[in-house]
Amino acid sequence: MDLKAFIRKAPKAELHNHIDGGIRVQTVLELAQKHQVDLPSYQYDELLKTLTIDDSCKSLLEYFKPFEYTLNVLQTEDALERAMYEYLEDSSKDNIKYIEARFSPALHLQKSLSLKKVMEAILAGKKQAEKDFDIKSNLIICGLRQNEIQKNMELAQLAVDYKHKGVVAFDLAGEEFGHPAKNHIKAFEIAIKNNLCRTVHAGEADGAHSIADSIHYLGAQRIGHGTHLFEDVDLLNYVVDRQIGLEVCLTSNMQTKSVGDIAEHPIQDYLRKNVAVTINTDSTLISGTTLSKEYELASELYKFDKADTTQMILNGFQQAFLPFDEKQDLIRKIKEELAILS
Repeated sequence: MDLKAFIRKAPKAELHNHIDGGIRVQTVLELAQKHQVDLPSYQYDELLKTLTIDDSCKSLLEYFKPFEYTLNVLQTEDALERAMYEYLEDSSKDNIKYIEARFSPALHLQKSLSLKKVMEAILAGKKQAEKDFDIKSNLIICGLRQNEIQKNMELAQLAVDYKHKGVVAFDLAGEEFGHPAKNHIKAFEIAIKNNLCRTVHAGEADGAHSIADSIHYLGAQRIGHGTHLFEDVDLLNYVVDRQIGLEVCLTSNMQTKSVGDIAEHPIQDYLRKNVAVTINTDSTLISGTTLSKEYELASELYKFDKADTTQMILNGFQQAFLPFDEKQDLIRKIKEELAILS
């Protein structure tokens, strides 16, 4: 079996994907018409161009722009439930067996939904999809760097309230540059004191110091992107020694200009230095990708072979925020499936 076929058929885990960045274009159209939401176009092809970022994107802030349209249609319970259900359906079609879906409930309150109603709608979509498809999922609630401290504390408490009900971690996302992680210590103290896992977007639009702050001030157990980790060799060694996972998103990193040249992405060096690299999509719609495409891109650009690919696939499951015994059982099953494919 060639590597591309292996990648498509292999059971995979995804740890960094935003629900509001993975909605179907047709769903955006239908929800906009149903709830009378303005869109720049109601033609599928034109809307797809608006919602999908290309190489002309100049920054992370520009990358965020399409989310305005997807978020505008995700303000009702029916929309949130449908989006979550379809998100998991599409993921299962790419042979994703485990996924941690992230979103910020605070971004879905434009039409007077409560945070609880947002959560219950997402969980309803999750529950039905897991019945219908061969996929296991959990949720990560995102605070935003640009939020007031109190708002992120509220979101951290929400994540704690839904621990054991489908939420496995708290995250800090949003505008990285100019919004230091340490500003949100109080929110992460809530997660830490309640034994809730933490991941933080860092080292994407800022340097290695942002990663260090996320680990040392916020207790991050994984880092979203982590592209600029190479700038601090001592920190890189610390990350390796403690196996703090990197949630790498290649296409997204190219689009946001987190890397100047995708061919020179530091993932190559990270993998060789035993960083716990995981491959992810960030946002399947906005970045115009799938998880299989991201693995294929990595193999083409960096000459990763089947052994490299297998290691990164296993990293995805090993870095999952799952109970130890459950994770070990899942990894054993995945290893058996990978062995059959090999």
